[in-house]
Amino acid sequence: MKLSTKGRYGLKATVDIAMEYGRSRLSVNQLATKQAISEAYLEQLIASLKKAGILESVRGSAGGYTLSRPPEEISVGEVLRALEGTTALIECVGTEGTDCGNVCSCSARPLWLKLQKRIDDVLNTTTIKDLADDYSVQLERNNK
Repeated sequence: MKLSTKGRYGLKATVDIAMEYGRSRLSVNQLATKQAISEAYLEQLIASLKKAGILESVRGSAGGYTLSRPPEEISVGEVLRALEGTTALIECVGTEGTDCGNVCSCSARPLWLKLQKRIDDVLNTTTIKDLADDYSVQLERNNK
C-alpha cells in the first residue's frame, strides 16, 4: 500500500482539526498554512472527508471545520478509506473483485492476506485521538 498525497495530507489535516476538537474550528486557510499546501487542494480533501461524515463545517466568523464525532471514535482506516478509496496492499486482497486468474492458486496469496489483515488491524484500531496525542508529545519535545 502506497499512500498518495491525498491520504497523507488529509490525515494530517484531520489530526490538526482533532487537536482543536471541542475548543475551536479551523479554517481552510489555517489548515493550508499548517500543511504548507494550497487551499484549493485542501478543499478537495475536506470535501471527501465531509462526504464520508468525518468532518463538518460551520459558516460565519467563528466558523471552520471540526470533527463530526469525538476523535476517539474515528479510526485512521476510516479517514484513509474516505481519501484513498481502499487500503488494500494489492488488488487480490481488497474488498473489490479481482481480475487475477490466479487468485485461487497463488502461492503468495496467503502471505498477502496476512499482511492485509495486520495493516487493517492497525488502521482500524488506531484512532485520530491516538495520533493527536502522539503529535502533542512530539510538539512538546520539539519546543523544549
